[in-house]
Amino acid sequence: MSPAEEERSLPLPERWPRASKFALSACAAAVAELVTFPLDLTKTRLQIQGEAAVRRDGAAAGQAVPYRGMLRTAAGIAQEEGVRKLWQGATPAVYRHIVYTGVRMVTYEHLRDSVLGRVEGESFPLWKAVVGGMSAGAIGQFFASPTDLVKVQMQMEGKRKLEGKPLRFRGVHHAFLKILSEGGVRGLWAGWVPNVQRAALVNMGDLTTYDSVKHFLLLNTTLVDNSVTHSVSSACSGLVAAVLGTPADVVKTRIMNQPRDKQGRGLLYKSSMDCLIQTVQGEGFMSLYKGFIPTWMRMAPWSLVFWLTYEQIRRMCGVTSF
Repeated sequence: MSPAEEERSLPLPERWPRASKFALSACAAAVAELVTFPLDLTKTRLQIQGEAAVRRDGAAAGQAVPYRGMLRTAAGIAQEEGVRKLWQGATPAVYRHIVYTGVRMVTYEHLRDSVLGRVEGESFPLWKAVVGGMSAGAIGQFFASPTDLVKVQMQMEGKRKLEGKPLRFRGVHHAFLKILSEGGVRGLWAGWVPNVQRAALVNMGDLTTYDSVKHFLLLNTTLVDNSVTHSVSSACSGLVAAVLGTPADVVKTRIMNQPRDKQGRGLLYKSSMDCLIQTVQGEGFMSLYKGFIPTWMRMAPWSLVFWLTYEQIRRMCGVTSF
């Protein structure tokens, strides 16, 4: 048998390992996103309400804050806009995770195994895991930033309708085209800096924590590479990711949702640092943790569903454990 024939006879995961891992992680992420999406919508609404820059600008003068807490926000959306609106923006969210999660997972494994030199069966230095996690998250989010922008703006459409404002988009593709026509290609990457900053922090919590906790348990306890180990590791990763990523997520959401001029420049905030300063000065430091509970309550089950699904899919397809 010739080398070419031998290569064609190999299973797909061995012939195209990176493409296979990309596809498997994208599938696992899509499942996790659909299951936990209502919490993401609730988090986004909480992060927008009471925005100091909007009050100063006069856009919300005389308007009462419609929602105050996580449960009242979720119940209000279901009662006033319909239960289906809890999945408003789910389509671009799934698109985003296909790109974001696929890229970050493949990038992290490549950095960890080929660049940073992890040896199977040996402890991996935490600082190397941090470098790999933050780099993979930043790279993945940069590529996925346009889909994240569409997701955030579509999540706010139900609120605009209740306020008597005209809807901006008819659907996902219309949103992409409208943002592109109004702000150009640059407009699709509006808010990409805080987006990338958030992703780097979240993945320092998610990828770094999951990988470090999992291999610590395998090397130092009697636990084996099974669902119990995966569940414990994912619980830790979800909590750390929420603590590290929520402030950057608030800044990202506000920058992406702000009105823009014809050149695609924001009318409320000049930069992510300006948004951070205005938010803290106008609403206090704890405003950076608006939506923390739904963020954590979403990240915890998202992390659990994703990692369990991803590890099982890899095993079923003959790919080594993460």
